[in-house]
Amino acid sequence: MIDARRLARIRWRCRRGMLENDLILTRFLDAKGATLTEDEVAMLDKLLALTDNELWDLLVGRAEPADVSVRPLLTELRTA
Repeated sequence: MIDARRLARIRWRCRRGMLENDLILTRFLDAKGATLTEDEVAMLDKLLALTDNELWDLLVGRAEPADVSVRPLLTELRTA
């Protein structure tokens, strides 16, 4: 589990220029943010390093990640 301050920083990073990404990430954090593990935070960091369009393509299944380590979190995001 992560502390509230760190979760607030992650929430801030999840604010994206593309509303669709923003909604998916916010919904996910509302549901699971307080219970994120270090591994999930690391996966989320990798996803947040992508451009909005790259992230959107992954979230809607138009593309698969080059880094297979993010697949578990991506699956959760796709169903959130």
